[in-house]
Amino acid sequence: MKRKLMAKLMEWRLDKRRKPLILEGARQVGKTYLLKEFGRKYYDNVIYINLENPSPELSTLFDGAISPERIITSLELLYHEEISKKRTLIFFDEIQELPRALTSLKYFCEEAPEYHIVASGSLLGLFLHSGTSFPVGKVDLMRLEPMNFEEFLWASGEKRITEHLKSNLEDGLFDEVLLDNFRHYLAVGGMPEAVKLWVDEHNITKVEQVHNFILQNYLSDFSKHTDATTSMRIRQVWDSLVSQFAKNNDKFVYGAIRSGARARDFEIAIQWLVDSGIVRKVMKVSAGNSIPLKAYQNPSAFKLYFIDIGLLRTLAQIPTPVIMQKDALFNEFNGLLAEQYVLQQLAPRTLYFWTSDAKSEVDFVTQISSDITPIEVKSGENVRAKSLQVYRKKYNPRLAVRFSLKKLEYNSGLLNVPLYKSWLFDRLVDSHRVS
Repeated sequence: MKRKLMAKLMEWRLDKRRKPLILEGARQVGKTYLLKEFGRKYYDNVIYINLENPSPELSTLFDGAISPERIITSLELLYHEEISKKRTLIFFDEIQELPRALTSLKYFCEEAPEYHIVASGSLLGLFLHSGTSFPVGKVDLMRLEPMNFEEFLWASGEKRITEHLKSNLEDGLFDEVLLDNFRHYLAVGGMPEAVKLWVDEHNITKVEQVHNFILQNYLSDFSKHTDATTSMRIRQVWDSLVSQFAKNNDKFVYGAIRSGARARDFEIAIQWLVDSGIVRKVMKVSAGNSIPLKAYQNPSAFKLYFIDIGLLRTLAQIPTPVIMQKDALFNEFNGLLAEQYVLQQLAPRTLYFWTSDAKSEVDFVTQISSDITPIEVKSGENVRAKSLQVYRKKYNPRLAVRFSLKKLEYNSGLLNVPLYKSWLFDRLVDSHRVS
């Protein structure tokens, strides 16, 4: 299960200015596996400390004054291993469960930076906003997302095709192979356990069992980490997500949560879901040609997308046979599942959406260097995009991108990217940007 982030972990290992590393991301995206694999490949030994249900010895390890020297000595005694400053990886898993362990990373950065220390956390985004003593500026941060389509192709044994296409962008020889795998990805999604099960057994029923297990874990976190009122409101927002997709709205509608729902009653619940990594928030921008885009975002107008298209498909109870039909999946939810897929492939790039006064809407806009690039997502081969035409006429961007099921093509500043080649987005954009 090769992950792209491994290359960045290797860079971190060799960086002389390295700080303790925190790998954040939602539950079940593969953080523990990736860091263990990193340690196995590039270190002599790994001290793995699981803090989700710490033993009394581990809990008391961080009591009192936090001293890296005392912690290292105690870990050597607890795990009966010598800890080398260069050859040992110390791994604190689910570090958010023991806030004092999180605080200790600050002292390792200041007093013992020679040690190689990594940590993972599933709900660290919550701590960044909760007032907890987070070691801001004293740690390196990376984020792990669900497997994107390229990583899915690697797991499915198609790495040679992906490498070939990176150097031969125009080659359409493998389009049918990619399209078949693309439909599988829509059903399975990118959660590593589900992908591994699919690759090993090709059993979609078991894949959906994994999806439901993950979804149930998310539900359990609502009550475990919040008070009763907040938990109830988070659940109400959660229950409305599928209906939000079913409506052709230009922004999140509070009325889909319950009749008469007000923004102020659900702001905390929505932010909790965003901070936990379970949903993605895309803001509306009022100007499509002004940099930085963030300065023109409208906090009250946004859309919510899910963490993973496979989980969303199972949550929405869309049958697998529907996915395998040519355009049937994207006919559901007014094509918004296609947007979900594209958003997931472009993560962690920051995306916004744009609407005009005349109700024209461009699905996404993003800043690439000093350019603003509009992105339209079409669910099939019908690619008429009136809103994108409105945007291009108004702002005249150097490049506009359209995702669809049509073949790769470029025409007068408009680049059509097949949905199954979304993982080539950066290369394709770089090769077609005009002066």
